[in-house]
Amino acid sequence: MRKSIYIAAVLGLAYLLSYVSEPSDGALVSPAPASSSEQVMQAYENRQSDVQVRGQGTVLKVLPDDTKGSRHQKFILRIAEGHTLLVAHNIDLAPRIPQLREGDLVGFNGEYEWNNRGGVLHWTHHDPGNKHADGWLTHNGKTYQ
Repeated sequence: MRKSIYIAAVLGLAYLLSYVSEPSDGALVSPAPASSSEQVMQAYENRQSDVQVRGQGTVLKVLPDDTKGSRHQKFILRIAEGHTLLVAHNIDLAPRIPQLREGDLVGFNGEYEWNNRGGVLHWTHHDPGNKHADGWLTHNGKTYQ
């Protein structure tokens, strides 16, 4: 009897923890491990675009919002020594990250587009048309999608 209760408790905990790794509307998650930023580095080295990537980085610079067309919160992440990534987060479809500062850690899941400056990350939000993988950003334990 004790053994079956223990097994049920372990399985229940494993089930609950499976929801921590993937954000859903309003879920709190930890940023992805630093090693997952290797996806971005591989896409950059292979000059690939339209690649879904996940990782984390440190805010190097907060840029002014892009207000032409769909509005985007823009900032540059340092994801590896000598490599940066421009994040273009659509704030018409997802909440802006408030009080974002240089040095902050940001987790990400979105679509990578190659350029010779390190690349651009976009689709960091849900897709209202359900035709694209949903993306997200995490900052200070909160998910923005």
